[in-house]
Amino acid sequence: MTTRSGPDAIMSERRQLINLAYRLLGSLAEAEDVVQETYARWYAMSRRQQEAIETPGAWLRTVAGRICLNLLGSARARRETYVGEWIPEPLPDRTEWISAAVDPADRVTLDESVGMAFLVVLESMTPAERVAFILHDVFRYPFAEVAEVVGRTPAACRQLASSARRRIRDSRPTATPAAQRAGVVRDFKRAWEAKDIDALIGLLDPDATAIADGGGLAVTFPHPIEGAGRIARAWVEIARRRPGTMAFLERTVNGQPGLVARQDGVIVTVFAFEVAGDRIKRIWVVRNPEKLRRWTTG
Repeated sequence: MTTRSGPDAIMSERRQLINLAYRLLGSLAEAEDVVQETYARWYAMSRRQQEAIETPGAWLRTVAGRICLNLLGSARARRETYVGEWIPEPLPDRTEWISAAVDPADRVTLDESVGMAFLVVLESMTPAERVAFILHDVFRYPFAEVAEVVGRTPAACRQLASSARRRIRDSRPTATPAAQRAGVVRDFKRAWEAKDIDALIGLLDPDATAIADGGGLAVTFPHPIEGAGRIARAWVEIARRRPGTMAFLERTVNGQPGLVARQDGVIVTVFAFEVAGDRIKRIWVVRNPEKLRRWTTG
């Protein structure tokens, strides 16, 4: 008979923990480390201690949340030494993970709460705001459980989530249907391949911004590029310099329409977009190979 604290019941929480930790940290590699540490703490307890825990799932979520909170506290210091801009790790569509052997429990559910624009806003929050908001607004945990993770009162956690919610609301662009977003990205790809500066400018918001993350491991532009004209010229230059073996392909990036650059069968760059109406407001370019390990080679 399987008990509530038996191996099957405990391991069934893994996918939820991976989804939680990725949204809290913006890094799947770090999320996997958090989940591994959470299970290590569970199995370090005696059987009697495990059976004394009334709700093992809540215990696992609390421990994982606290580990993430501690990591978020040190993340800003670590990112001060990061080479160039830091962008959350992009995720491919569930059908395109680098290995068919990857456990489905390690695949993040792709919805609005993992969109690149959403994750970037989360980066602007304090660790406590981010944890309170994700636990309550995304995963619907009661504030009493959130308080156990954050180490504050339920009332204080309610205020933290409210503050985070305002940040999300203030930064959210006008809602654009998925098919329209995909069409804008597709048109951008065509104009890019045609090296059509005027068409590119027409698809970009006048105040658009492009940010790249090479992590010191791949060549890319070191500072954000601002303005439709500057971005269009930079992208035409990229098209002119691309090797003959490189192709630009449409792909889903964090559940949203995006592009990838594939060279000699290997995906070397992932492009995520924020689209508002019929214009692109932001482009995120990820070239750090450590953040592209989840992408297929085909």
